[in-house]
Amino acid sequence: MRVLITGGCKNGKSHYAQKLAKAQQQGLLYYVATMKPQDEEDAERIGRHRREREGWGFITVEQPADIEEILRNCDNGASFLLDSLTALLANEMFGKDSGVKEEAGEKVAGGLRQILKHINNIVIVSDYIYSDALLYDKLTEAYRRSLAKIDRLVAANCDIVLEIAYANVIVHKGEEVLVNL
Repeated sequence: MRVLITGGCKNGKSHYAQKLAKAQQQGLLYYVATMKPQDEEDAERIGRHRREREGWGFITVEQPADIEEILRNCDNGASFLLDSLTALLANEMFGKDSGVKEEAGEKVAGGLRQILKHINNIVIVSDYIYSDALLYDKLTEAYRRSLAKIDRLVAANCDIVLEIAYANVIVHKGEEVLVNL
């Protein structure tokens, strides 16, 4: 089963995704971590996610860019949790040394197409960042447009699309899959 989970920042998506990935586990269970910590808050969030996964059997794979590389480094017949598309796009788009890469959305989308062609059991997390404000600067808007395209691609290729809002699960596509939050 392929599942996309979206919703606002810091609302329990990752924890829910961990429970869902564990519940539908077949074979090995990989946690594909895409976040590169930029500050203390990021480091704390990563630490909290690691503590939440302890004892669950996840094999953590740090893949902050070039997402298609998981196809070479992991058993494709296993179960996966990819957290998150938002961080993955930011890493690809805003490189420290090479400046802004506006074509990063297409690169990420291409990698995800490969993954979704070869991996059948995956939970993917993304952030819903489309209603925070009315007006953004050009660069932020380019990022939001790229993430929206990636989210649509993934949603089209997933069996189930869920939104987590205030600890409520909203089903946008597919059968309702609930695990206790």
